[in-house]
Amino acid sequence: MTVAAVKREILVRHLETWAPGALRRGRRATYVHGHAEVDTGLAEAALSVFAEQSDLVRGRELTMITLGSDVAGLPKAPSSAGLTVHAIAGAPEDMAGVAVKAGGAVNVPLLAFWHATPGSAALAALTSGKPAEILAVLPTGEPVPDVRSRLQAAGFPLVAAVELAVSDDPGEIIVYATQLGKHLEAFKEVLWAVDEYAGVRYRDPADPERHLIDITLTPHPGPLRRELLAHLEDAGAATVTELRTFALTETVYRASDATRVLHALLDAGAVNRRPAEGRLGGDVVISLAGE
Repeated sequence: MTVAAVKREILVRHLETWAPGALRRGRRATYVHGHAEVDTGLAEAALSVFAEQSDLVRGRELTMITLGSDVAGLPKAPSSAGLTVHAIAGAPEDMAGVAVKAGGAVNVPLLAFWHATPGSAALAALTSGKPAEILAVLPTGEPVPDVRSRLQAAGFPLVAAVELAVSDDPGEIIVYATQLGKHLEAFKEVLWAVDEYAGVRYRDPADPERHLIDITLTPHPGPLRRELLAHLEDAGAATVTELRTFALTETVYRASDATRVLHALLDAGAVNRRPAEGRLGGDVVISLAGE
């Protein structure tokens, strides 16, 4: 299996989660697929998800817009049962604003898939959605901290990133940016629920040791353990809620994984808690042992 198969499954699973929630929220929703010619199979997979949800779409309005420099080979479908499909030729960065207007996406739920690093023009257009979110595939070697900062400055405060690794060499990075914490939590669940493909593993871009992590519902806690301890060393102390948020937004892991690792760190005596007894609730303060 390939990295392309993992990207496809992440996109499909996320769309299967996003579409029902978006249509229930506003009865209208828009999906924008930028740089679709890079991998037409991904655009076809997205359209298949929407077509299979005809009962959900009926009585509502779901618009899918594909953007690319060459749209001849992009999937097309007749408008039916509330599903409208547009293909717009041109540079996606330049055409993003047109896409948002064509899809009536201003102030309605919007999800964009971008097979490139989204630029300022695209970000300005895509933030018109309410709520808006972006799933982007970055080129190999793209600095994640720089992309994270640009996304946050553009209006996406919550950003997560994961590297798709097949060797020790740098791999493609998937970045997800959203305005809602519950959407980030849902994406993280999708991330770890995909099928385990032979030869493809995750790597946390924030892990200095570049540890490879098998794709599983119970991921290896090593990188998260190191990142939590490094964060505590910098912060001095943090509440359980703050550490769960750190794991959710700054690592490839889920908030629930942070709770699991904190229990292990406490059992090993690597950290202290205040108060010393009782349930490990969100207001419990965690610090490094000896501090």
